Amino acid sequence: MTVFLIADVKITDDKWVPEYAAVVHDIAAKHGGKYLSRSGNIKVLEGKPLETTLIALIQFPDADAAMAFANDPEYAPHGKARQEGSESRFQLIDDTDIAGTIPYLGKG
Repeated sequence: MTVFLIADVKITDDKWVPEYAAVVHDIAAKHGGKYLSRSGNIKVLEGKPLETTLIALIQFPDADAAMAFANDPEYAPHGKARQEGSESRFQLIDDTDIAGTIPYLGKG
C-alpha cells in the first residue's frame, strides 16, 4: 500500500541544508521513494500558522520502504544533522480514506 512521508521542518540552523538537499533524495529513491514536493512556499488556508519553514512530501511504495529509508545507515548522518539544525517531525500516512466514502481510495 502506498504511503506518504510528510516532513514538517522549522529550520533553526541552515548549515545542514545544502548537503541534505543534494543527496537525501537519492537515498529516498534507493528505497522506492519519490519526492512529490520539497517546498518552503507554505500558505495557511485555515487555522493558526505553524512555524514551519519547509514541508517535504515523499511517496513510498509501502511502509516498509519508508522505514528502510528512515533507518538507512547512509541517511543517519543527514538525519542527525537535520535534527540538530531544526525542529522537525516525520509523519507517515497511507493512501486510505478513513470515512470510506472516496471510491478511488482504500478504506482506512
